[in-house]
Amino acid sequence: MIANENRTIVHLDLDTFFVSVERLNNSGLKGLPVIVGGLSDRGVVAGCSYEARTFGVHSAMPMKMARTLCPDAIVIRGDMEQYSRYSNVVTDIIAGQAPVYEKASIDEHYLDITGMDRFFGSVKWSHELRQRIIKETGLPISLGLSVNKTVSKIATGQAKPNGELEVTREGIAPFLSPLSISKIPGIGEKTFRLLRSMGIARIETLSHMPVEMVERVLGKNGIVIWKKANGIDPTPVEPYSERKSIGTETTFEQDTIDIAMINDLLMHMVEKLAYQLRTSQKLTACVTLKIRYANFDTHTLQQRIPYTAFDHVLLPLARNLFQRVYQRRMLIRLVGVRFSHLVSGMQQINMFDDTIQTINLYQAMDRIRNRFGSNAITHAAAMRPE
Repeated sequence: MIANENRTIVHLDLDTFFVSVERLNNSGLKGLPVIVGGLSDRGVVAGCSYEARTFGVHSAMPMKMARTLCPDAIVIRGDMEQYSRYSNVVTDIIAGQAPVYEKASIDEHYLDITGMDRFFGSVKWSHELRQRIIKETGLPISLGLSVNKTVSKIATGQAKPNGELEVTREGIAPFLSPLSISKIPGIGEKTFRLLRSMGIARIETLSHMPVEMVERVLGKNGIVIWKKANGIDPTPVEPYSERKSIGTETTFEQDTIDIAMINDLLMHMVEKLAYQLRTSQKLTACVTLKIRYANFDTHTLQQRIPYTAFDHVLLPLARNLFQRVYQRRMLIRLVGVRFSHLVSGMQQINMFDDTIQTINLYQAMDRIRNRFGSNAITHAAAMRPE
């Protein structure tokens, strides 16, 4: 295996995050199989404890199947507002300590601490940061330390639950070799089954294959997966900024006070932005509404929210913000919507209220948009031109 990078990357991952937060509020849940998600049989598992996992329960599983596998499990609806709050507390602690950090999702962070060894010692510094997070939040968190994102993330997985693991540059090959190919970030179920059908079960086998062969089997992504199997990942830690956002705005040809038309336009804007979030596997935690009056006075109002990427959650918020910010009953020149505080993550963390049918509906709508364009399917009320 090859690994010639000269960086020091920390990966931090909150263990069974949703369940851990629930256990902070109810210590009686400790040691018991706990499932967080939609309460009805049509709901979906958003997270589960290690005790529930031993029965085969996992995230995104239909709740009915999870209850069948683990009938004694305690099922909790979940509270995204509370989880978002704890996530932000952890991020604030990291932001106060780390020179460069990336919030990869609601429960995981990457830190680039290259060069800190000469001052503090990377292992000692990382350990002290992890202990501080545990002390100040009460949440279990695991840590991996190595030369790049891939190896650090795999190390975190091996350190769980609530542990730490350093993989030195020299130790990468012996660390990765015996592990299952399923441990490589980016290998989904379909790719895993394909590789297993070829007799490839361990990372060592994949790493020793000619890269050209892996590319023929898996396409261009095969090169990335082969590099990861060899401990190579040049992906940088992207500095996290609460200003990360996507947005859109429309300036009317004629100033207007047509509130019905503006509400329809807001629906169209939210639909397109939420679709962008889902296709880029992002979630937003803040909605901002902007209006500009005919006299060019500009007003904005924003609201922090639990992480989401769903139209039906975001649209009522946008409309409510418009009602609150539009107070002067003057002609409007411009309307805009912006989603900010973005993090990576799938919409599965919204599964506390939504049935699997809702998830499937969004996925079907997005497949149509992917094939025929973002305007291929929309709510009827949103079909006015921008």
